[in-house]
Amino acid sequence: MKVLPLWGVLFASLCAHAEDRVAGARAHQTAELVRSFKEAGLSWPPEELYLRAFKVERELEVWAGPRGKPLVKVRTYPICAASGDVGPKRAMGDEQVPEGFYTVDLFNPKSNFHLSMRVSYPNALDRKLGAAKPGGDIYIHGNCVSIGCLAIEDGPIEALYVMVSEARARMGRDVPVHIFPRRLDAAGLAALESLPGVTDSRKDFWRGLEPGYRWFEAQRRPPRVKVNAAATAYVVSPALPVR
Repeated sequence: MKVLPLWGVLFASLCAHAEDRVAGARAHQTAELVRSFKEAGLSWPPEELYLRAFKVERELEVWAGPRGKPLVKVRTYPICAASGDVGPKRAMGDEQVPEGFYTVDLFNPKSNFHLSMRVSYPNALDRKLGAAKPGGDIYIHGNCVSIGCLAIEDGPIEALYVMVSEARARMGRDVPVHIFPRRLDAAGLAALESLPGVTDSRKDFWRGLEPGYRWFEAQRRPPRVKVNAAATAYVVSPALPVR
């Protein structure tokens, strides 16, 4: 009989536990997700998925729909923990939640916070405007603690993990997640700009987020977002036409 070394036994045990955790999430959440998507007039798994988070309101929205069509909001999860304040993340250890346009680029079934999904911070703009060490490993996860991450508790992260992983497989690309300081309507932007001590550069940064927010509000389609050639600002262009 083949005997595994101790490290091999431990690794196999950890992998099995991670697989069990994801399988458990699917078993617990899929039937309800199928039902709620059907009630919203949507197919399962989703053809498109889009996430957006608001720091002041402490909300994480989930939008879904057929490919190329206007999206429908299917869930809103309370953000139970998000460290820092309004404003972008700029340095390792500043405990800020990033603000900007990202994707979910990695799934972690072995998370210390039940399940987690990594946000693609830092992007090119973050690296240009941030410190030499801008930090990283920003996740959306379970539990209710945060050091720069978005925590939504264990039940919600199970459902979100299943939705995003299923959508990623069907879309063939990473699911976008846009993180805003707050809702950037006229009143929201004015409230941010009136905060004590806000610099002109911070105001410019928030104004650079506003076109992406406004586009989705008008079209219910995620905008295409790039960083300009100088890596100093976002460039928001229309998404694929609504058919």
